[in-house]
Amino acid sequence: MKVHIKYFASIREGLGQGTESLDTTASNLAELRDSLIARGGVYAEALARGKSVRLALNQVLSDESAPLSDGAEVAFFPPVTGG
Repeated sequence: MKVHIKYFASIREGLGQGTESLDTTASNLAELRDSLIARGGVYAEALARGKSVRLALNQVLSDESAPLSDGAEVAFFPPVTGG
């Protein structure tokens, strides 16, 4: 299936890109994140399991167990604070 990925803030800066489309066999967000980490290099650094990363699926904040579907939009971003 094809998913559309958006990267924001420090993750986007670390990867050097804001978006990509990807063919994947991942069934949920956790598997997608792991497949990106497995690319190594900047992906492993930016999305490492030790880092706090928020995810959204089709513009809704989601946990990593959320199932993927063809054409889904996934966003990765660091936690944000505001005031």
